[in-house]
Amino acid sequence: MRRRLGIVTAAVAAALTLAACSGGQSIGDKSTTADTGSPYGFKAAAQKAGSPITVWVDSTRLPAAQAYQKAHPDKQIKIISYDGNANGSNSFKTKTQLFDRAGSGWPDVVFTTDNNSASWGSLEGTGDLAPVNKGLVPAATLTGFAKGSLDVCTINGTTYCLRNDLAQNVLWYNKKLLDQFGYTVPATWEDYQALAARVATEHPGYLMGTAGDAWAPEIYMWGAQCPANQVTGAKTITVNTADPNCVKAAKLIDSMVANKTMSTLSLFGAEFAKQQGGKVLMMPGPDWYGGSVFQDTIKTPKGQIAVAPALHWADQNPPVTGDVGGGAWWISAHSADLAAAQDFAAWVTTDNAYQADLAPGYPAYTAAATGWLAKQQAGGYWANDISKPIQDAAGQVWSGWGSAAFSQEAIWAKVVQAAMAQGRTVESQLPAWQTEIENQAKVLGYTVSTK
Repeated sequence: MRRRLGIVTAAVAAALTLAACSGGQSIGDKSTTADTGSPYGFKAAAQKAGSPITVWVDSTRLPAAQAYQKAHPDKQIKIISYDGNANGSNSFKTKTQLFDRAGSGWPDVVFTTDNNSASWGSLEGTGDLAPVNKGLVPAATLTGFAKGSLDVCTINGTTYCLRNDLAQNVLWYNKKLLDQFGYTVPATWEDYQALAARVATEHPGYLMGTAGDAWAPEIYMWGAQCPANQVTGAKTITVNTADPNCVKAAKLIDSMVANKTMSTLSLFGAEFAKQQGGKVLMMPGPDWYGGSVFQDTIKTPKGQIAVAPALHWADQNPPVTGDVGGGAWWISAHSADLAAAQDFAAWVTTDNAYQADLAPGYPAYTAAATGWLAKQQAGGYWANDISKPIQDAAGQVWSGWGSAAFSQEAIWAKVVQAAMAQGRTVESQLPAWQTEIENQAKVLGYTVSTK
């Protein structure tokens, strides 16, 4: 709902005319390297307290910036709407490179729907992004984020973002149908696959999942600990799609596509809602599926949808899950008012006035997440208490699936999803998936390991 369906509300080009930040250095300038004498851990631009700050947001996060403005009428902020880096657009990187060449124009704070900007904007790379754990953001604030939630933007111990929301996978299911059919909620992927075989025979036409969108690997491959996307450093990555964990996840998808318990239609396409929306028995997917899919897209009636713990493979110890989305806030290393930029980024990620009361997705900040869940439960839509499964899954996201500078979703869509549309299996496409990931990584300067 958040990163797939966002609508650009103003052209990014408008931001080129707004240079809220002054000073700073361009790409490659050694003065942007770490500085242990600085209160921020790097040599900052000349600071001008009280300067207006420029904030880039997508349309879905526009209420966050507006809420901050309302709560801080004394603060001066300029809000620019852009696409939020949705669908691998790389808008943030592209515009930043233009500002680097011009030597001015950088926004102070930016929201992205992906989490990979540290791969190109870290101090080890360009120096465009400010580290947040070297003195800029209080340690007490950072420790309040869910376990592992900041790992995706941490390189060599330096963290470059504040996560806005998480998108941990859980198991959504139609309790009314499950009870009617006499089935038990599966706990493992093995149970899930076995139940799918029963459903195919006993209740043909009912669905147990979907694999028609580019984020399918973030549910099935990530949850299987498939080492297709292990970012091990700023420019190093391990890719091994032949690993048994990748193969078993591929076989699971293939078996369910073959017995028609897994849809290959796009989840948000008109065909899915019209043809299959009323036949969803269960669906593994992120926390935002609850509102975006069941309430808004297929419009399942109140009192039917429940949440179960994230599925895991029986041999996983501890159990892990995947993640589909979530977003992050980034502070510019070029900002002329880092204190104001930090205050904004910390507020929109931690304060209940936005995160618990207005945010559409599960907050990465633990205290805000508690308030968010309470509000969701109070709405009376769910067939059970959704809180514990979602909370537990927040701390189970496998850290071995990284955030590289390229889009894994774009690669999956180009290679695997396109082949599936032609009737080929996911397992048969694992070598091609491997090759395309390697090619994309090498083009961007990564050293690729296959072991």
